[in-house]
Amino acid sequence: MTGGNAVRLRPPNNTLNERAVGWWRTQWLVTTAVPVVVLGVLGAFITPARFWLWLPAAVLAAVGLACTAFFPVWWFRVHRWEVTEDAVYVRTGAIWQEWRIAPMSRIQTVDTVRGPLEQYFRLATVTVTTASAKGAIRVEGLDHELAAELAEKLTRITRATPGDAT
Repeated sequence: MTGGNAVRLRPPNNTLNERAVGWWRTQWLVTTAVPVVVLGVLGAFITPARFWLWLPAAVLAAVGLACTAFFPVWWFRVHRWEVTEDAVYVRTGAIWQEWRIAPMSRIQTVDTVRGPLEQYFRLATVTVTTASAKGAIRVEGLDHELAAELAEKLTRITRATPGDAT
């Protein structure tokens, strides 16, 4: 409880940045391309096993392209986040949805991360570390400027919130 009010599980209001779809698609393509290229190159040089190398390469390419088209759009529709004066709310997951709440009094650190692909798509991830055994809460796919503002806001609210963050 914070301030006498119980923090309750509820759907967060905010969507991620639309560029997250492109970021996730690029991740799928890179993850799919590596084994497909390796199998294709091996098939080109190992003539007796060509069919047995090119067949899985073709199957992986087809599955990877289908996943690239489908999952990022689905994730964008499902992933939500919100920050109030009392808590950070996050809902993630496509098949197994996870809803998490981090009360402000339990927040220990707030970090922003921008990997190379996130930088290319002008996105960032905000990581909220709490005293929870479940681990940190991550809000991925935010515009990098919004992520910086969010980290500042969370730091400001957390500093003003009574509690021991344990």
